[in-house]
Amino acid sequence: MKKNGFLLLLLLPFFLFNCTPKKKVDYVLPEVSDVVIYQINPRVFAPENSFNAIAPHLDSIKSLGCNILWFMPIYEIGQVKSKNSPYSIKDYQSVNPEFGTLDDFKKLITLCHEKGLGVIVDWVPNHTAWDSKWVEEHKDWYTQDSIGNIIYPEGTDWTDVADLNFDNQEMRLAMIDAMKFWVNKVGVDGFRCDAVDFVPADFLKQCIDSLRAIPNKKLLMLGEGSRKDHFTSGFDMNYAWGFAEQMRQVYLKKESASTLFAANTEEYEGVPQGKLKLRFTTNHDESAKHSPITEWVNERGSMSAYATVAFFPGSVMIYGSQEVGYPNAINFFEYTPVDWTANPQLRAEYKKLLAIRSSHDGLRKGALRAFSAGDDALLFERATDTEKYVVAINVRDSAITIALPEGVCNKTYFNLYNEQNQTLSDSLKLQAFEYLILQ
Repeated sequence: MKKNGFLLLLLLPFFLFNCTPKKKVDYVLPEVSDVVIYQINPRVFAPENSFNAIAPHLDSIKSLGCNILWFMPIYEIGQVKSKNSPYSIKDYQSVNPEFGTLDDFKKLITLCHEKGLGVIVDWVPNHTAWDSKWVEEHKDWYTQDSIGNIIYPEGTDWTDVADLNFDNQEMRLAMIDAMKFWVNKVGVDGFRCDAVDFVPADFLKQCIDSLRAIPNKKLLMLGEGSRKDHFTSGFDMNYAWGFAEQMRQVYLKKESASTLFAANTEEYEGVPQGKLKLRFTTNHDESAKHSPITEWVNERGSMSAYATVAFFPGSVMIYGSQEVGYPNAINFFEYTPVDWTANPQLRAEYKKLLAIRSSHDGLRKGALRAFSAGDDALLFERATDTEKYVVAINVRDSAITIALPEGVCNKTYFNLYNEQNQTLSDSLKLQAFEYLILQ
């Protein structure tokens, strides 16, 4: 007995340490200008129990330079008229058992916060699945045709979903209440709101005002759309769709690179100070058609394009799998295995670009000044009162030489990528899809 008692005394500190509850992490969202989003499609991580499969990747995601995880819809999927799309939601307050349980997701959020990663979830306000309980219990919450049949969203081929009627005030309040559940009960840090160009601005304002009134909770709100009124409705960011389309015209149709400056100016016209456009080279919709490598001609083209979106004004994202150069399209309606060890040199390049961006305020927040560099290259300055940078990007799959303007030429700079001094003369030769970030 004495020996056992002595053993218990020795083990007591161990039990006390392990039984002491962990202190809750006081996670704070980054400022909007510092946000780098990593989009998570759970279906590229595992065929089942994806929430548990994602956890081991968090350190790798953070090491890329990302600080916000955007989860594509994690909710229960409808079965009636189903295409197995995660955007056909049966229940706004339940999770898809394919991915795990609600407790699994809560644990994943806690782990993200411990690692300094925020979590926003995809919200689908425009429509529900046909077997949502709302269809059965509240037919008047849906858009109907002339003979009273609920319809799918007009002008689309989204036949697996039923269109919601935002003239109905009860539906609006139910929607907002469901969103509050994910903030108050689950702990998410905001929402990426799907297809909000279809959703009335007054509802978006009503919704975001209600969410921002939650005490002691800062939220990040991203709208998938391009309307200017998204910002007056309360969104922090919306999509740079116009810029993305002009990127294709420049890189693939050989339009002048200078048109991207006009596209940027047009997108930001009337946008309030502190609000940003989200720039990308791929996402789940684009990757469903082709990989980012084939989209942007080849691997070097994909990195030239990413340098463009990373150093133009705005926030930036990575779609999970592009950092390893997944070579094919990804159908997000089904599981697609990805080799996360592939192309380490590509991952390192994304990591380097994002590290340069995050560690130099002027490259994120500086004013943009465009220089003329012909049709085949971008040449611009990002500058604050204390920092000045010059960025040159070849948008073609062949070497080019550009004339350098006064104020840029005949100077010695520090090349932030290779960390060496570089002296520019009155012209600059750039290899195929080469880019330079100079200070």
